[in-house]
Amino acid sequence: MIEVKNLTFSYTNKPFITDMNFDVKKGEIFGFLGPSGAGKSTLQKILLGMLPGYQGLATVGGTECRKHGDSFYQMIGVDFEYSTMYEKLTARENLEFFSSLYEGKKRPINELLERVGLENDADKKVSDYSKGMKSRLNFVKALIHDPELLFLDEPTSGLDPTNNRMMKDMILEEKKRGKTILLTTHNMQDATELCDRVAFIVGGQIYALDSPHNLIMSKGAAKLTYTWDENGERSGSCRLDCVADDQRLSKLISENRLLSIHSSEPTLNDIFIEITGRTLV
Repeated sequence: MIEVKNLTFSYTNKPFITDMNFDVKKGEIFGFLGPSGAGKSTLQKILLGMLPGYQGLATVGGTECRKHGDSFYQMIGVDFEYSTMYEKLTARENLEFFSSLYEGKKRPINELLERVGLENDADKKVSDYSKGMKSRLNFVKALIHDPELLFLDEPTSGLDPTNNRMMKDMILEEKKRGKTILLTTHNMQDATELCDRVAFIVGGQIYALDSPHNLIMSKGAAKLTYTWDENGERSGSCRLDCVADDQRLSKLISENRLLSIHSSEPTLNDIFIEITGRTLV
């Protein structure tokens, strides 16, 4: 669905994105992870055809991004982090307006509003919406024309745990429907749960690209930590794949002397910091 080769872009004489290479398969959820200023938004704008002055290759749906025509915008849905709604219109009026801009069959407005819990606020002006409500409305606006490709920028930002879960379930449902999804997020838990693959982007370069699971396991196997009582509580640990070789643990188990035992593994955030030397702030 997307192919990027040797992509370089600059706002000034100094390169901002440098020799970037990746591809996104049809039906995949692909995540861009990086701190502010890393190049994520610029990359999305290039793919959307908003910044044609790049070097290298960037194609979406087989078409070079510099040559996007009107049909391209029929096949994509974009959910920016900040609301793009008309504040003086109601939620329903906004969706009716944006729906009218597209050709073909549309998804039912009432159904979408109900799906994100806004059915009772459908006729309320968007100016009276909370940040979380605007975020949910912005998301379904991107779905209204049933696009093949979704660009989602921090889709769970500002949501409480219940609506965060609802949003992630809807994103996974879109994947099941065959949609290709590009996700930009600072939330490593969301990326781990949603993405088939992620790219770590810092300073306009990709530092790592793989599935969240492979990235986590490549940098450190899961660890087993246990405690026991021996003149006071003591603790030990071993790699999960070396449990059989830990004679002390085997002895404690046979003597039924363990007080606690649990396994842990690095998080995607741990791996990001280790690989890039940066945090996501």
